Amino acid sequence: MSRTPLIAGNWKMYKTGPEAVAAATRLAELASDIVNTDIMIAPTFLSLPLVSGVLAESNVKLGVQNLFHETEGAFTGEVSPGMVKAAGADYAIIGHSERRQYFGETDDAVCKKVKASIDADLIPILCIGETEEQRADDKTFSVLDKQITNGLNSLCSRDLGTLVLAYEPVWAIGTGKTATPEQVAGIHEYIRSLINRLFGNELAMSIRILYGGSVKPKNASELMALDDVDGALVGGASLDVDAFIQIIRYDR
Repeated sequence: MSRTPLIAGNWKMYKTGPEAVAAATRLAELASDIVNTDIMIAPTFLSLPLVSGVLAESNVKLGVQNLFHETEGAFTGEVSPGMVKAAGADYAIIGHSERRQYFGETDDAVCKKVKASIDADLIPILCIGETEEQRADDKTFSVLDKQITNGLNSLCSRDLGTLVLAYEPVWAIGTGKTATPEQVAGIHEYIRSLINRLFGNELAMSIRILYGGSVKPKNASELMALDDVDGALVGGASLDVDAFIQIIRYDR
């Protein structure tokens, strides 16, 4: 089954509103001829409506880096799925390792956010991955099993038609380290087999599984050539439009 690649940029806590608009405008111009790869960038909440305005007629989609699972209420400082959808978002990054590590986000909270994103017609990108300590203890597969099983608890295959998974080994995020192609291939194959076991072959064959973790122009082609890698969730390199467009054009 053919799966359209997705190259997603997570801008994290970088770029002011004007900086985000300038970068997004240039990216849209450079990517205007790309038709066989989906492209997404996730600026900060504050920049979302500003960037939405300049990307409205482009083939670059918008995402958010986080959201809250409730539709509205007395939740000071939080932003709902409906609010980000109204501001122009199409995707929502859920359960990034930095959310789990620094803000104590649990699998239960992740599951609620995945459900809320789907209900708001957002495409959830569920992030999963092991720490260096967990990898050293040979717990990679058990960690991924737990994060996926609990993160998608009580959901069924018909709910998950748009779901994207992003495997990001925590030890490779922002460190310059990248999992070897052999490691990535084995883990992505395991993730697809797990989805098959939990939700059936149809979803397993159609779901996009991204790799994230120090993805750069020099390693993008090799990683994207792997059978079960359907794109990338890019951090630092996505902040540089020239580097990001090289990753997007990995097969050209």
